[in-house]
Amino acid sequence: MLPVPKHSNASIKMAHPPRALRVTPLLSSVFFCVVSSFCSSQTHYLVCSDGYGKFEVKFATGVTVSVGAAKNGELSKRVCKANLTWDKQDLLVVPEASQVDIDALGVDVGLHLPVVAFQVKKSDADSGMAYQVYSLQKPPRLLRKITGGDFFSAADTDLDDRVEIWTRDAAAVDGFENLTLGDFDFAPTIVMRFEDQRLMDVSSEFRSHFDRQIAEVRARLDSHELRDFRNSDGKLPTTSPLPGEPLHRLRIAKIKVLEIVWSYLYSGREQGAWNALADMWPPADFDRIRASIRNARRRGIRSELDGDSPGVSGFHLKHVAHIFDTVPHPDSDPDISNVTADTKPQSILLLLPTPPGIQEALPKSEKLVDLVIDAAGKVRSAKMAGTADKDVISPADKDLISATAVWKFIPAFRGGRAVACRLRLAVAPLR
Repeated sequence: MLPVPKHSNASIKMAHPPRALRVTPLLSSVFFCVVSSFCSSQTHYLVCSDGYGKFEVKFATGVTVSVGAAKNGELSKRVCKANLTWDKQDLLVVPEASQVDIDALGVDVGLHLPVVAFQVKKSDADSGMAYQVYSLQKPPRLLRKITGGDFFSAADTDLDDRVEIWTRDAAAVDGFENLTLGDFDFAPTIVMRFEDQRLMDVSSEFRSHFDRQIAEVRARLDSHELRDFRNSDGKLPTTSPLPGEPLHRLRIAKIKVLEIVWSYLYSGREQGAWNALADMWPPADFDRIRASIRNARRRGIRSELDGDSPGVSGFHLKHVAHIFDTVPHPDSDPDISNVTADTKPQSILLLLPTPPGIQEALPKSEKLVDLVIDAAGKVRSAKMAGTADKDVISPADKDLISATAVWKFIPAFRGGRAVACRLRLAVAPLR
């Protein structure tokens, strides 16, 4: 049985759900952090950052995973560390780092054994994170390390019993054309999956994600600015004689064009990328920039992969994963046990903005949330209990639903295998 990890400043309970979900009443409590409005504006949330945050759990294999502040004698340091311990042995996975996060725990990412996946940023000056996958069998060992992504997230994206690892190729674009990673709205997305022990690029299976990116960027691309950029030299050096404001507008148009081209290229549509580039880039600079884009992509995160998956979205057979319930309803037919998981999900990191003016737990403010949690421990869908998709919900409830997008769990298990499941949580904010 997995122990229940704890994070201070709020409580979430497993609640009695509708009969259709077949989950029993509260058996144990889980906890989550309530973050300030400042923290909630950040894109990502981490288990430990600058020495703040702590997590520890003993997995069913007997390996304990620990993340928290590094120590200098009895005093905590403003850095984080990570350990794996078992049978009085200790493996210091991360001695010191600015940020240490647990992306997945107990999950089979395609290597046919449960793993813990850490993502680590050594210092705040680093543009990306390292993704370190360790086995949870004794003795734990490093199975794979991936660098070059800005932030990683493992998920069974389309609930087909296969876990993908999503990130963005920071290594390819940071410094490209004298632009920093922060100059772009996003670095190109790349989706990876282990297949036959090989780490493959499977981005082409998720073209709808890239199509949404393309549509959003095109909608923000001003036609006059695009025309002016296409009439420029394309290079836009920092020593350009152009005044500051016109040069800034040209750089914004250039960045948007690059983001569109990358979205085509990284989703496996190379010819579409070059067609888009030819339509929007200064013609005299086309050959130079195409070669630069190719070189940047080759030196990015793809240089660490083992190949490309032949699968393309819509053209490969997918297995639809069964979504289990956590435990059978006590008044239900015994046959329902055939569709229940053996264990419930346990929290790794659950975050919610602090409601204004709350000083203590307010029982009447408790809210029930219905979740579908995939086999990688990520929330695939969420809604307020008792509501339909078309129902109008309050702004506070919308904030709660939005917050579930970054929640992380140790997934449910059935027969020793991580599975997707339904879960109802009762949420009561504290301050």
